[in-house]
Amino acid sequence: MAVSTMDSESARTPQPQAALTKGGHTLLPAGYLSTRLGTQRKHYVCGSIAAFTNILVTFPIQKVLFRQQLHGVLATEAVRQLQRDGLRNLYRGLLPPLLQKSTTVAIMFGLYEDFSRVLLDRAGGSGIPELFTRSFAAALAGTTEAILTPFERVQTLLQDHRHHGRFNNTGHTFRTLLTEYGVRECYRGLVPILLRNGPSNVLFFGLRGPIKELLPEVSSRAGHMAIDFVCGGLLGAALGIMFYPLNVVKARAQSQVGGPFQPCRKVLLTVWRERGGSVVLLFRGAHLNYHRSLLSWGIINATYELLLKLL
Repeated sequence: MAVSTMDSESARTPQPQAALTKGGHTLLPAGYLSTRLGTQRKHYVCGSIAAFTNILVTFPIQKVLFRQQLHGVLATEAVRQLQRDGLRNLYRGLLPPLLQKSTTVAIMFGLYEDFSRVLLDRAGGSGIPELFTRSFAAALAGTTEAILTPFERVQTLLQDHRHHGRFNNTGHTFRTLLTEYGVRECYRGLVPILLRNGPSNVLFFGLRGPIKELLPEVSSRAGHMAIDFVCGGLLGAALGIMFYPLNVVKARAQSQVGGPFQPCRKVLLTVWRERGGSVVLLFRGAHLNYHRSLLSWGIINATYELLLKLL
């Protein structure tokens, strides 16, 4: 393979155009946005906008999936629950994932680039394989994302219909958790998030380049967007299935308010017993998660790469 399997996708994309044009007239001077944002900062900006776009499109699907993870019900029953809640509550809990996802994806792409640059510079001439260095950078970026666990925590409580009468909105939920239980309560479910983020980041950045090389070569901008969508979507969907049980554990742990913090293993065993020791029921909702991840990470990857070229 011409490039290392851990090469960043951005390093493999064409250089920015000399100028963005419309009708033959220059809209922006060459390198204008890159100069304004800084060479490295643009990875954070592109990741944030890509995630923002994705959340607005896929949030209703995420709510159906959450109900399946939490209650082990069929998709049709989850949809009926949302219908009973009413259109007014369909986008209830949107703000936390909007803030959390746009920030975590910015961290994911931005810190991966920053950590990779620093670590590769430090490891220069040491004989450490680039694959290992970039894997470590991806794991560090994923671990850092876990700082924003409180947003996932609040999103879980706002999406759980059992808490609709107790928590009004994002601000009220944060205040209630902090004043009644303390900061620690905001980080309930941290362990499954850590177990998910690091390894999934390593696999995402490690496989993104090789998968794209297996896809047909294209020359048009629309073609590149389609390839980036397929590449990101396939990876996101596969990783979503792989780490699905951890998301089930996270949803169950974070739906609890107050009380002792149960180990990740104990929560998993509780869910396992409640669902009759069935692997099929443990993965209930995984098919919807597969399609949601396919769409979500397709949007994120395609939007990120498009913005990276434009900047």
